[in-house]
Amino acid sequence: MAVVKRIAFIGNSLPRRCGIATFTTDLQCAVAASRSDLETVIVAMTDHGQLYDYPSTVGLQINDDRPDDYVRAAEYLNSGGFGAVSLQHEFGIFGGEAGSQIMSLLSRLTIPIVTTLHTVLPEPTRAQREVIARIVEASSKVVVMAEKGRELLRSVYQVPDEKIEIVPHGIPEFAFAEPDAAKARLGFSNKSVILTFGLLSPNKGIEVMIDAMPAILKTRPDAVYVVLGATHPNLVRDQGEAYRESLLAHARQAGVEDHVIFLDQFVDQKKLLDFISMADVYVTPYLNEAQMTSGTLAYSFGLGKAVVSTPYWHARELLANGRGILVPFGDAAAIGIEIAKLLTNDVLRQAMCRRAYSTSRSMTWERTAERYMSVFDNAGWKHRLKTIARSDTSSLLRDSRAPPEMRIDHFLSMCDDTGLFQHAIHSVPDRTHGYCVDDNARALLVACALNNPGEERLPEALTARFAAFVQHAWNPGTQRFRNFMGFNRCWLEDKGSEDSHGRTLWALGVCALTDANLSRRSWAASLFSETLAAAEGFRSPRAWAFVLLGLDAYCSAAPDDLRAARMRTVLANQLILIFDTVATDDWVWFEDGLAYDNARLSQALILTGMASKASRYINIGLESLRWLVRQQTSAKGQFRPIGTAGFGDRRQPPQAFDQQPLEAAATIAACLAAWRVDHDVQWKNEAARVFAWFLGSNDLSVSLVDLETGSCRDGLHPDRPNENRGGESVVSYLLGLSEIRQIARLSESRSRPDPLVA
Repeated sequence: MAVVKRIAFIGNSLPRRCGIATFTTDLQCAVAASRSDLETVIVAMTDHGQLYDYPSTVGLQINDDRPDDYVRAAEYLNSGGFGAVSLQHEFGIFGGEAGSQIMSLLSRLTIPIVTTLHTVLPEPTRAQREVIARIVEASSKVVVMAEKGRELLRSVYQVPDEKIEIVPHGIPEFAFAEPDAAKARLGFSNKSVILTFGLLSPNKGIEVMIDAMPAILKTRPDAVYVVLGATHPNLVRDQGEAYRESLLAHARQAGVEDHVIFLDQFVDQKKLLDFISMADVYVTPYLNEAQMTSGTLAYSFGLGKAVVSTPYWHARELLANGRGILVPFGDAAAIGIEIAKLLTNDVLRQAMCRRAYSTSRSMTWERTAERYMSVFDNAGWKHRLKTIARSDTSSLLRDSRAPPEMRIDHFLSMCDDTGLFQHAIHSVPDRTHGYCVDDNARALLVACALNNPGEERLPEALTARFAAFVQHAWNPGTQRFRNFMGFNRCWLEDKGSEDSHGRTLWALGVCALTDANLSRRSWAASLFSETLAAAEGFRSPRAWAFVLLGLDAYCSAAPDDLRAARMRTVLANQLILIFDTVATDDWVWFEDGLAYDNARLSQALILTGMASKASRYINIGLESLRWLVRQQTSAKGQFRPIGTAGFGDRRQPPQAFDQQPLEAAATIAACLAAWRVDHDVQWKNEAARVFAWFLGSNDLSVSLVDLETGSCRDGLHPDRPNENRGGESVVSYLLGLSEIRQIARLSESRSRPDPLVA
């Protein structure tokens, strides 16, 4: 099989630390580093023939206003042995109306094109719409960096979903660091530093931040606002430095000229990262929501900075769920209040910093390059990823009484003396991301599942380790479980999400009933009782479901706990209420969208109905599960988990990808709960069909599991399996396998003749 040796990146050549030029160079370097035999070349758009600071990997220059240069570039690319072209598109880079001259190049290419759209306009002019339509038509794949981009491509430009890929903006790999050392290097010791960086232009909202400074200085007189970056070259060309001078005058008029520092300079990446490192708070007070991506925001978030921003599209997605703070456009008072709050509350600021840093590890340029490489593969590169050898699953598909053996080698390798690691790089535990109570609670569920007859128990010390992690996660001060812990055993937050709290209660309830160790059962029951009260205020339907699953076991272990019995009724009724509110003939579900662990909602109602003999709970659980099963069935009749690309869609058919093991495990458990309550054998068949997804009966016809080690890949992308094999995936597989093996043993015992009768 031929392997492509060269790829070309087309981007602009404005100064190095500017927008698309920066992105293009960083992406090119990351992709080049991803494979030793790959050569990468930049085709640089020049500004009226002027090539700014670009690296030596520039293979060709295109003068943006010379049509012949575009034709010459197409000839160069077609004849140069390139396997693909990565076009970095932004309005204003290419010549012609709305940048139409780029089509002189694209229309002549005979190799696959992957276009990254840095801006997707919600209200394009006719010329802009036509150019984008032609670029999309010429491209094998179109990449955007945010979900909003996908939404606009679908609704405004009618781009088919299968052509769109989301790859977040990349960030440098940089160790988390407190700001003091960088402040000392840059001359800002003993200052509370607020930072904005990037090319100056009127849409950045710098004036609004200047207006916020007086309020900030009342609580932090040591605060300084550092504005790092040169004026945008186009602005300088048209107006000189009039805009920068107006900002200086604005600061003087506000009486904060000694606390607003303008650094008119371009800086290399090392110096830039130093400036970001010294910031206590990073602010993007942009004035327009229609900003699809912000490299400055991505970089600062990636270095673990507390970010205050207006809610432009990129910020709204990246900073959601408490990862940053959003304030209204043009609201200096709101910006001042939020920044002052962060600068005067070290605990709040540091928690936000660590959450940002932990969340952003998937955005590093190394990870971004991996995603782009997969997009290039899918776009038609001649070399293909090695096909994963499929296990022979025919016996399982024909006969659910023959499931695989329980192998836990990989599970054991993912554990250390703290607990179960969150992530892996391929099959190697990834210490960078540490641990979480979510996965260690699931690991405790695995330990309990392996207490079933016919299974070999986990080593006692390992089960005790999972229990100890759960105990340590409990924070009496907040009355909540913490979730994320670094490899250094330091917690990254004071409390986790409602879902993680509910999942931990689920594990404690099961442990209280089924653990092999009597003392640990007592511990689990005691901690369950202590931590249950928080669930009464939960708003997450999945958290309700997880708690109900825990209550199903706990109430069997502690039947006299009337408070727990009351809580079970309250939470089940809340699920019934939202179902009655949301469900229609066509949408038989609890919420307006489908997300993760969906089947657990149905399972929770079925089990609660069985325990309380409440037929309404059972009926709604079965009705919703039947509907969900239909949504999770492909045209070929195979199980197709709800794709992560559709999380957040409202009342829309599910997206096909990415597919995750978590959904398979949940659906298996829910179907077998349904079988136990109504004895319809079709539920058992459905559970076997879902389990077969792990073994190769899926959209890609590849096995996710290694039957020798028990490892499980993290899921399915549209074009390949995810080769990483993290904690969530392996426990999902083992929990699903445990359920299937338990049912197989039950079926076998029922089919065996009674020796007393024989």
